[in-house]
Amino acid sequence: MKTKIARSVSEFNNELRLQGFKAFQIEDDSNATRTYSRKDFFKICLTTGKSKIHYADKSFEQEGTILFFGNPHIPYSWETISTTYIGYTCLFSEDFLKHADRAESLQQSPFFKIGGTPVLKITEDQRVFLNTLFQKMIQEQESDYAFKDELIRNYINLIIHEALKLQPSEVYTPSKNGMARIASVFLELLERQFPIETPASPLKMKTAQDYAQNLNIHVNYLNRAVKEITGKSTTTLISERILTEAKALLQHTDWNISEIASALGFEYPTYFNNFFKKLTGTNPKSLREFEV
Repeated sequence: MKTKIARSVSEFNNELRLQGFKAFQIEDDSNATRTYSRKDFFKICLTTGKSKIHYADKSFEQEGTILFFGNPHIPYSWETISTTYIGYTCLFSEDFLKHADRAESLQQSPFFKIGGTPVLKITEDQRVFLNTLFQKMIQEQESDYAFKDELIRNYINLIIHEALKLQPSEVYTPSKNGMARIASVFLELLERQFPIETPASPLKMKTAQDYAQNLNIHVNYLNRAVKEITGKSTTTLISERILTEAKALLQHTDWNISEIASALGFEYPTYFNNFFKKLTGTNPKSLREFEV
């Protein structure tokens, strides 16, 4: 019997982060879909079993073989129902695909948009063919072939093109409270913007319009859902989270005020000072000096 060497999740994550791509087999009863939940990578899963997938404001309950597309900008969760669950998964970063200038078009495909359907029902013949593509990706990632990244990108796109030929599954149950789901999606996406690790990687989404555009919904719908569920406006929640991050950066980093302002998306330090004083009654410098 072949002995398996257990690998820590951190080791797996580091390898994925360095390479920008990872494909692996989901083995019988391994619970791989439950124990691995990176959400900062695109994901394509080919799985056989019974599961329930919550994706944005929809829930899909599927049995048999399905092809699933996960977007790191759209929160989702996966419940494995059956005890036997097998298949393949590949994860890849946006940068990995950008080398082929395809990332933008992929994000706009019906499988990666919040308004789209990320689950497709797969026949046995389709499963056999798609299995081959996943197996080839696994083989190539371990090979020494100089152009294996480009070859893997071609396999990913071949899977997507095969999926585009299929009729997306519409077997989903509407959320009991659509607005609650949208509000939940927004709050999770907001939290994913933090922490800010370096001034060189500033906050990308700063307004309600930014979030609505990222989620592919109208800003008025987002604002209405967030207000109804939380009692606060979208703008207020964004501002409060930015303020919390600002305080953390002031207290726990040696970045100067200009660097913190830039990291939080403020064009000028004056704008950051005005924002901070409006919400706290004091300025950033005073908070830092008080903490010291």
